[in-house]
Amino acid sequence: MCKKILKRLKTFTTFTPFKKIKMKKSILALGLVAMFFSCNKSADSAVEFKAAYVDSSKLMKDYEEVKQIDSKYKIKSEEEGKSLEGEITKFQKEVQTFQENARLKGQAWAEQRAGELQKKEQELQYKQQLLVQSLQTESGKEMDSVIQKVKKYIADYAKKNNLDFVFNTEDASTVIYGKEQYDITDKILSELNAKYKGDTAASKVDEVKEEKK
Repeated sequence: MCKKILKRLKTFTTFTPFKKIKMKKSILALGLVAMFFSCNKSADSAVEFKAAYVDSSKLMKDYEEVKQIDSKYKIKSEEEGKSLEGEITKFQKEVQTFQENARLKGQAWAEQRAGELQKKEQELQYKQQLLVQSLQTESGKEMDSVIQKVKKYIADYAKKNNLDFVFNTEDASTVIYGKEQYDITDKILSELNAKYKGDTAASKVDEVKEEKK
C-alpha cells in the first residue's frame, strides 16, 4: 500500500512559468471579400478596382505593441509564479519527508498523511490553473483591443489611399498569389510602429508632468 501511495505522490508536476502566453494573433480577420465582376453581356465590362493585401501574421508578429504585451505577460507570469513555486518547493519537501517515514510509521499513518498531501497537491494544481487562466484572460483582452486598433488602421489606410479591397494572406486566406507591389504589410507595420512609439513617448511626457504637479 505504501508503495502505491509513494508512486502517486511522485507524479506531481512542478510549476513552470510559461515563456510566452499564446495570444489571439490569428483572430485578425481583415474582411476577406470575393472579387466581383459585372454581369453585363459584354466580356470586356469587368469593374475596375484598386486592391492590396497584408500578411496579418507578420503584422502581428512584428508590431511593437504586440511585442510589448508579450514581454509584459512573460514577466508577470514569472513574478506571480514565484510565490506558487515557493509553495510547491515546500510541498515537495513534505513529500520527501513522507517517503522517508512511510515505512517506519506504518500503513495507518502513511494512508492518513498521503490523504493530506494529495489534498495539498490538488490545491496547488488548482492555484496553478487559476494563475494561467487569469493571465491568459488579461492578455487576451489587451490583444483583442490591439487587433481592433489594427483593423481600424488598415481600414483608414485603405480609405486614404482609395483602395477598394484589402486582402489577407494569412494561412487561412483565399489569396493564393499577389504581386509584391500590392503588398502593403511593411507600410502598415512601419506606420503602426511609428505611431505606437510616438504615443508611448507622449504618454511618458504626460506622466512626468503629472509627477511634477
